[in-house]
Amino acid sequence: MISFSRPPVHWLEDIPSFVDGDKNIDHATVEAFGDEWTRFDSFSDQEIDTVAAEYFDILPAEKLREFKHAIDVGCGSGRWTRFIAKQVSSVEAVDPSEACLVARRNTADLANVRVSQASVNALPFADEAFDLAICLGVLHHVPNTQEALTSLCKKISFGGTLLLYLYYDLSNRSMPYRLLHRASEIPRKIVAHLPHKLKNLSCDLLAFCVYLPLIGMAKLTTAVSPNLGPRMPLSYYTNKSWNIIRNDARDRFGTPLEQRFSQIEIENMLHTAGMSNVRFSNNAPFWHCTAIKS
Repeated sequence: MISFSRPPVHWLEDIPSFVDGDKNIDHATVEAFGDEWTRFDSFSDQEIDTVAAEYFDILPAEKLREFKHAIDVGCGSGRWTRFIAKQVSSVEAVDPSEACLVARRNTADLANVRVSQASVNALPFADEAFDLAICLGVLHHVPNTQEALTSLCKKISFGGTLLLYLYYDLSNRSMPYRLLHRASEIPRKIVAHLPHKLKNLSCDLLAFCVYLPLIGMAKLTTAVSPNLGPRMPLSYYTNKSWNIIRNDARDRFGTPLEQRFSQIEIENMLHTAGMSNVRFSNNAPFWHCTAIKS
């Protein structure tokens, strides 16, 4: 394991905590994710492998085996930590929310994993400590994404790799698709600020009353027109379990702070953070990419 670069500020149960004093953090969003991952605290190996095949399509297992020391930033329930721990020597899993308690429980059987509570701007590790960093669906939920990305990339060794996923700005989608998404912002801004129990109920209703019908329509369209089906709203979920659908509905509508970026914006941020050789996947989820520390 990598040594901590400074003593912990305090402890969350028996997990070292380093979150105090970070200003590049939205506390309502962190609290929302703590509640989300406490609720969606487990995924089957099949569920993990199904989604991992999409995120890691540009970083397959044979490539993962080349890395030794990895960090999973914003680890949530620890599902991606479990996935990469099978391939690398050690993984530091960090999350600023109480989800780190869930991640510790879900990785307790893995001797090469250590869990800490830390935010991306206060990672308690030496610079250039990791030859692999993954950060999937995290940095669009912090106030200053560029600052967070720059802080993360400092921890990557020269020649090391980052696997990054940031929400896309829908610029590759049709106008009706973008208008539908824009309309969904209205309930999102309401639901995201509800008390946790009411928020969870609202997101479950949205998953059942909105997600399932649109997913069914995408499946039907794909059966009739294989080329048109993948362009339908929520077609991404046609092979996903009900557990993942509910989880993602909670993620989409229950998060107070959300930002979206174009490919060009992501590439520019990565270059500013000292990364090069940016390679985007052509597949959903958009946009996920790899970059090399230069």
